[in-house]
Amino acid sequence: WDETHFGKMGSYYINRTFFFDVHPPLGKMLIGLAGYLSGYDGTFPFQKPGDRYEHHNYMGMRGVRLCSLFCAFLGSCLVPFAYLTVLELSKSLPAALLAALILIFDTGCITLSQYILLDPILMFFLMGAVLSMVKCNTCADRPFSTSWWFWLSMTGVNLAGATGVKFVGLFVVLLVGLNTICDLWDLLGNLSLSLVMFGKHLLARVLCLIVLPLALYTAMFAVHFAVLNKSGPGDGFFSSAFQSQLIGNNLHNVSVPE
Repeated sequence: WDETHFGKMGSYYINRTFFFDVHPPLGKMLIGLAGYLSGYDGTFPFQKPGDRYEHHNYMGMRGVRLCSLFCAFLGSCLVPFAYLTVLELSKSLPAALLAALILIFDTGCITLSQYILLDPILMFFLMGAVLSMVKCNTCADRPFSTSWWFWLSMTGVNLAGATGVKFVGLFVVLLVGLNTICDLWDLLGNLSLSLVMFGKHLLARVLCLIVLPLALYTAMFAVHFAVLNKSGPGDGFFSSAFQSQLIGNNLHNVSVPE
């Protein structure tokens, strides 16, 4: 059922047809991009679950071929993400291998990753955020190094990605936030660290974990509204002034008072 739901939204992006959904746009935009890059033309109706795709090229959105950077690929990335995260936390190769094997043979992950769903995209960014956070913590002994900046920035990017797919991504924002608060508290209690240096640590985290994710999250909506410029089923959720900007709408190019 969900594949019918989100596959249709991927088609909306390819056809540039405006729609409204309760979830943020990133996941559906990526599904549409994967379909576009793999040759899908956005014509399959996605009317009800179980309809045959027939000649329609749906494989790119599922990630089985051509556009390999999608659902199946993102679901596959969970295994190395789990391996690297557990390895960093435990420094135990058997523990890391066990975590990877658990995901490799998890029926739920395998099933979710082979369809046109938001779940593998969401899990990719969630686990990416956790891995980046853990990697950044391991660089704590060399702050402001290239690797430290890279992993701190990647944490912010993955936070934006997780929240941009579904609002449930806010839970990983909470996790990273608590980790950051504990980290800053330890730095504040370090009497060998000057207040100026502590201010630099605080500013770096504000830039990478607050400003960067918010900028990326806003940019997702900018792309969303720029791409969907044709009238569609989501018109009625927005004002007349907004509808007048949509090609094909009855109010298109009509002068609407503020």
